[in-house]
Amino acid sequence: MTLQNTKNLKKQVAPFEKSTTKESIWQIINTVGPFVILWYLAYISLSVSYWLALIPIVIAAGFLTRIFIIFHDCTHHSFFKSRKANRIVGTAMGVLTIFPFDQWGHEHSVHHATSGNLDKRGTGDIWTLTVEEYLAAPLRLRLAYRFYRNPIVMFGLGPIWVFMIKNRFNRKGARQKERMNTYLTNVIIVALIALLCWAVGWQSFLIVQGSIFMLSGSIGIWLFYVQHTFEDSYFVEDKEWEYVKAAVEGSSFYKLPKVMQFLTGNIGFHHVHHLSPRVPNYKLEEAHKNTPPLQNVPTITLATSLKSLRFRLWDEKKQDFVTFKAVKSLAKKNNISVQAKPEH
Repeated sequence: MTLQNTKNLKKQVAPFEKSTTKESIWQIINTVGPFVILWYLAYISLSVSYWLALIPIVIAAGFLTRIFIIFHDCTHHSFFKSRKANRIVGTAMGVLTIFPFDQWGHEHSVHHATSGNLDKRGTGDIWTLTVEEYLAAPLRLRLAYRFYRNPIVMFGLGPIWVFMIKNRFNRKGARQKERMNTYLTNVIIVALIALLCWAVGWQSFLIVQGSIFMLSGSIGIWLFYVQHTFEDSYFVEDKEWEYVKAAVEGSSFYKLPKVMQFLTGNIGFHHVHHLSPRVPNYKLEEAHKNTPPLQNVPTITLATSLKSLRFRLWDEKKQDFVTFKAVKSLAKKNNISVQAKPEH
């Protein structure tokens, strides 16, 4: 799709970029408070049965997702006017979601600056190959890509790899400030885990926190995935790449039921967020509704978003995502081999 006057869009959403301290503090209270209560309810419910505990666990997973959105806003310095306040609160929320503030902030900034750019993939994004790249790749790479794109791997093993393992180590080339923040986050996480294991027992801790972590982690990866993997998304080479188009055409408006919109911190208005990361999450909907051109962005619902599970490769010719099956048929039709190729 093509938007008119795209250069003026950033100016139109600029009035919504100012955070409100009162609203930010209230969001911390109505997010962290319920999460702690639900965690405790899940723990005491274990004395009856895990199935009873599963009720508060599922809801708590939603609130942990909302905690991550607060962390996310802090890394953009959009949650508070003060950079120091964003850093302190962001680091604290990072402990609860096991994300280092500076490390993720760096990767996510790169994601915003390169989203939809085919020549700058690889940092803070979902691994995406084009049809031509996939067909030209050696068998080992194709198998690795298919493994990575398998829903069980992406949404099941993904949270364990990204959140529990990858986040614990500094990236290559990280500055001292970033490295120290990662170390600090890790130490506080270990201390908090030790305290909770002492208070409730390691078995109960693993059952409650492990269940919440897996559910919220899968939700988080799903949201990130579906917000950039949909029909008619935006992927172009660097020479054609435009920031505003990448934001409004390459980021979806995920129209969710109100309860889910609340628990996901309005991140469904992802096109607004990518257009202007300085808009706090509690003003994203308002910015969307008061900026007419944004009414025409790609919109997906809970039902239609499930189609994205079939999208595997980006077809540069069709400017659309396609399935592995479609690529196999295309290769067969054009007599292109998709068998093992020699690796050099």
